[in-house]
Amino acid sequence: MQIINTANAIAVPFYEAVEKACISVVGLGYVGAVSTACLSSLGHPVIGVDIDTNKTQQIASGVSPIHEKGLGKLLSEGVEKGLISATADLTQAVIDSDVTFVSVGTPTSADGGCDFSYIDAAARSIGAGLAQKDEFHVVVMRCSIPPGTTLGMMAPVIEEVSGKKVGVDFGVCFNPEFLREGVAVEDFYAPPKTVVGVTDKRSQNIMHKIYSAVDENVIVTSVETAEMVKYIDNVWHATKVTFANEVGRLCKPLGVDSHDVMDIFVQDTKLNLGPYYLKPGFAFGGSCLPKEVRAVAHIAENIGVDLPLIQSLGQSNRAHIGAAIKMARDTGAKRVGVLGIAFKPGTDDLRESPILEVIAALQEEGIDVVVNDPAITKETPLAGQLSYVRHGSPGLKALASSLPKMLVDDAADVVSRSDAIIVTHANGAYRDALSSVSHKPVLDLVRLDKDMQGQPNVEGIGW
Repeated sequence: MQIINTANAIAVPFYEAVEKACISVVGLGYVGAVSTACLSSLGHPVIGVDIDTNKTQQIASGVSPIHEKGLGKLLSEGVEKGLISATADLTQAVIDSDVTFVSVGTPTSADGGCDFSYIDAAARSIGAGLAQKDEFHVVVMRCSIPPGTTLGMMAPVIEEVSGKKVGVDFGVCFNPEFLREGVAVEDFYAPPKTVVGVTDKRSQNIMHKIYSAVDENVIVTSVETAEMVKYIDNVWHATKVTFANEVGRLCKPLGVDSHDVMDIFVQDTKLNLGPYYLKPGFAFGGSCLPKEVRAVAHIAENIGVDLPLIQSLGQSNRAHIGAAIKMARDTGAKRVGVLGIAFKPGTDDLRESPILEVIAALQEEGIDVVVNDPAITKETPLAGQLSYVRHGSPGLKALASSLPKMLVDDAADVVSRSDAIIVTHANGAYRDALSSVSHKPVLDLVRLDKDMQGQPNVEGIGW
């Protein structure tokens, strides 16, 4: 293995082309050009493909079509070693390669969705190429597309044109890219993660072999999950930018240095920048989050600052509670059992517990409710909690007098006495109580047990 020092002083590995899959890269824009250069540096013969002859001429000459640190040096090295070529003929490129990476554009369509015209055109040319070869070929989608597009739209077109079967005669993968413009070459060699959605084991092995040089820990998942990951990553990044900007707009008129605030904020990698809170579940509640969100929104309103993201958090939370109410209502149950009523497990804190809003709504509709919580008893004092949230928790206010009468000491009794069960806490006792329930609707708001999701009577709120 050699190390090449690029014009911009990036040290990247360059592998000799020995028994490496030949890769065709369709679309020589930002992602395609970077992929062409970096894959060639790993020793792969790479055929760049684009309908824009200016781009193909540049790539074939070792000239970068975009401004990207270190890219021009890699392209020129690849051309010099005979690893990089370029063409406008995708069908022939498929015939001459083992793997095809598709990085064509997916612009916004007139209705705000995704324009699939470039994908459809690529799929037809790929299919025409596959029809003329007998070898197994892997088609790797890298475009940002709605989940289901790869297997629901692209694969059928390739099958139709080629006369071959996906997963048998050719493989289809989705491999999202996580390259930041300006440091894309560095990101290729040190990726934050490598995700490959696959249809078959053979394609999985081929993709692992390609990426093993830069990442031994390839995350293998379904094609649809890989498609969604790309969208969610970018929406999260947009959310972070928007959140930080709203913090700035809030801090400035208050005379607070927003950069000082966020410099401290980002030092917490356990809660603020870690995985905590980032799993779909039930609505947020408790004595802090709802109150603080309302307080910040109130401050912003008083000083005339518009914070659409922060101000919409309460609305989104209420919509999630509304979804749970609808799920319970749709069961048609006359009596609903609830397992877990504190705002989270391991506490007797009922302040703004979102399940109380669900219970109150069900009772208002004439539905009987029985509940269990290992930390809540008939003796649990509610007066102090009720006083604390008298302006913020209508559910607790409505249930303060009747809640003790709903309590049942044993979770199994709640299950046996109910027509439908809502579970909001994950613990062993609740898993045991629900393990043999197959004839009653179970509304799982916490993903109590992933294995339960396959049961026809179990419905998750976000899964």
